[in-house]
Amino acid sequence: MTDQITLNADLRERTGTNKAREIRNVDGMVPAIVYGDEKETLNIKLKLNELTKASENELFYTQVLLIKTEGKEEKVVLKELQRDPAKGKFLHADFQRVSSKTKLKVIIPVNFVNEEECAGVKIDGGVVAKAIREIEIMCLAGNIPESIDVDIENLNLGDSIRLTEISLPEGSEIPGLTDETDQMVVSVNSPKAVEEDPIVEENLEDGEAAEGEEASDSGSEETTSSDESSSEENSEES
Repeated sequence: MTDQITLNADLRERTGTNKAREIRNVDGMVPAIVYGDEKETLNIKLKLNELTKASENELFYTQVLLIKTEGKEEKVVLKELQRDPAKGKFLHADFQRVSSKTKLKVIIPVNFVNEEECAGVKIDGGVVAKAIREIEIMCLAGNIPESIDVDIENLNLGDSIRLTEISLPEGSEIPGLTDETDQMVVSVNSPKAVEEDPIVEENLEDGEAAEGEEASDSGSEETTSSDESSSEENSEES
């Protein structure tokens, strides 16, 4: 089991744009809130270095987190992380309280298993095409998977796996998934690259060169003819 990500926070009494800017620029921290579970919204501020380190972990965006503040602990999930679009600096974070029975919509990465052993690749020289790399599921907060495994070892050339064929953790579902909204997740296709015939290319080049020479000769003839006509006209005028 992966260790739970923990963030240490301080309470903040005052809120507002100016105070939030002061927290970021003077205190070197990031303003945030914790809400939900029919409890009062908690205004907090997080240490920038801790938040930065946590944000580099993919599980920060999908798993239940632990926020510690003044001797209390809150189990939460990240709902929004705002950044400065120009500088990329953290501006604000929103966390939602959860319990093990809270149902959440979360986006989970797809882990393609046994890709190197795929039959369609090893036997027929096919290419694995991954159409979906993450899936939104509805599940209990206490049962959020780190990833959704999709085993492609037995896929032959031309085979595919769709959303309706994926095994989800117990108690999980893909919201709104029907036969009409079903999508392909992965398939094994024939290689697209086709080598061009070098002989044909060579013949084409020779033909183009010949046409170029003919055009050049024709141009020379026209120039010569034009010069001759010009000379004749000058002679007549003289």
